[in-house]
Amino acid sequence: MTDEQLFLRSKVIIEPLVDRFVAQPHTMAPVQAAMNLAFLHVPLLESYLQSPQVHVAASNNPELRGGYFINIPEERADEVRELLATIKRDRADMLKFAEAIAAGQEILRANATGFDLTPLYPKLPDELGGLVELAYDTDNQAQLRFMEPVLYTSPYYQESRQSVQLSFETGIERPFILSTPRLPSEDVLELDIPFRHPGLTELFKARVKPTTLAHLREALELNDEQAAVLRTMLSETPALNEDRHIESGGRIRYFGHACLVLQTPEAAIVTDPFISADSDAGDRYTLDDLPDYIDLVLITHGHQDHIVMETLLQLRGRVGKIVCPRYSRGNLADPSIALMLKHQGFEVVEVDDFDEVEFPGGKITATPFLGEHCDLDIRAKSTYWAELAGKKVFIGADSSGIAPKLYRYIKGHLGTADFAFLGMECDGAPLTWLYQALLTIPVTKKMSNSRKLSGSNAEQAAAIMVELGAKEAYVYAMGEEDWLGHVMATTYTPDTYQIKQIEEFLGWCKERDIPAGHLFKQQEWRW
Repeated sequence: MTDEQLFLRSKVIIEPLVDRFVAQPHTMAPVQAAMNLAFLHVPLLESYLQSPQVHVAASNNPELRGGYFINIPEERADEVRELLATIKRDRADMLKFAEAIAAGQEILRANATGFDLTPLYPKLPDELGGLVELAYDTDNQAQLRFMEPVLYTSPYYQESRQSVQLSFETGIERPFILSTPRLPSEDVLELDIPFRHPGLTELFKARVKPTTLAHLREALELNDEQAAVLRTMLSETPALNEDRHIESGGRIRYFGHACLVLQTPEAAIVTDPFISADSDAGDRYTLDDLPDYIDLVLITHGHQDHIVMETLLQLRGRVGKIVCPRYSRGNLADPSIALMLKHQGFEVVEVDDFDEVEFPGGKITATPFLGEHCDLDIRAKSTYWAELAGKKVFIGADSSGIAPKLYRYIKGHLGTADFAFLGMECDGAPLTWLYQALLTIPVTKKMSNSRKLSGSNAEQAAAIMVELGAKEAYVYAMGEEDWLGHVMATTYTPDTYQIKQIEEFLGWCKERDIPAGHLFKQQEWRW
């Protein structure tokens, strides 16, 4: 029955892929994607092919969780070999571009001594022509400034790299997204379409509005076999939870990690969407609990656990605008979040510190984000201050309390927060774990380990609270929920340093009669 009214099932998930690796900021933005392909993914695939059994064993070793090992059975090694050959053949220009970036950096190091940079332009590799500017900072340190908007129109941004896999959430942890490519599978619907494809919007709108198989087949350009698989992902009845909207007052729901849903009867705001699809679990809010329409999505920064494309693509068509922090224009470590998301079909508002974005009945103010990025010059990061239904909410993400006086300025500008959500992943991964492919000069292990992706420890979180003067404090963004494992790969025990620091901070709050908590899985506040 081609005109039967159908809804998308709760447990359908999408994995957006770039050359079969899961999409995340460093595989999507053109410069960073080229460098990750050349200096991370190709060497990783080559390493796997040398010793598949070593990679598989390491992938299943709890002590090596989050390591760069490919978790694909040895009997599928020929498929990995074919993937590597395809990348080397079809992405040769991108690989050459990455090599040109490294060469350009070396030319600057060897020749930029504080004098005129004009003579260096002819020495740059041809691949960089028209895409970079050479510039000194005020300390006479030279750098390449990438013209990122231009790069999205160049051969180095290729939508042909993109595809998606649709499947069902099984509750079994998927392989780590930063290391293991996704090969075709019998239980997966493969769609060779770019992320901005309008058919994906039509598909995921079917969570809240019925559609027909015929419409989706046409929208997604499916053949008979693909349409038959898609039909198994559709249901005659919706699975939306009745209390996904509210009729009065205000509400905040914690959906896990750094995802909060702030609601009034007039509006809904979602922060760093990373939402479970396992509607049978019963211990969490899922996609079924989201309001039908979301006025604003707030992105705090560009790490893969805060820009989660598998969730964002499911919200496109239901979101007014995505609010994201302004970037530094051309810095190798700091790609534009706004450009990245605009090219995936989203409407984006880029904000700087203390910029305001209004929504029905309230407003969002962008506030500064301090630290957490391994001391790299990354400026595309923002905390947020939300005002709705008479309450003020500080959304702190992984911002650190290393210089707590900053939060005094926030309070001076915006007043006293009723709720403060603070990240306390205070012993994060080292510099090279996420940024190795972007470093054109090797760093020592000791140096890398000294520069971590860390939020606040107990002392710093307490200092934030002293300066911010918030009435309540809640620790979130710790990556503890079990449905985050394929992205976070974190492992905690009661004796882990981070957990001990959270306990110390909660004790500090208790001594001062500040309501506080360590968020896990789900929680709700109503007023």
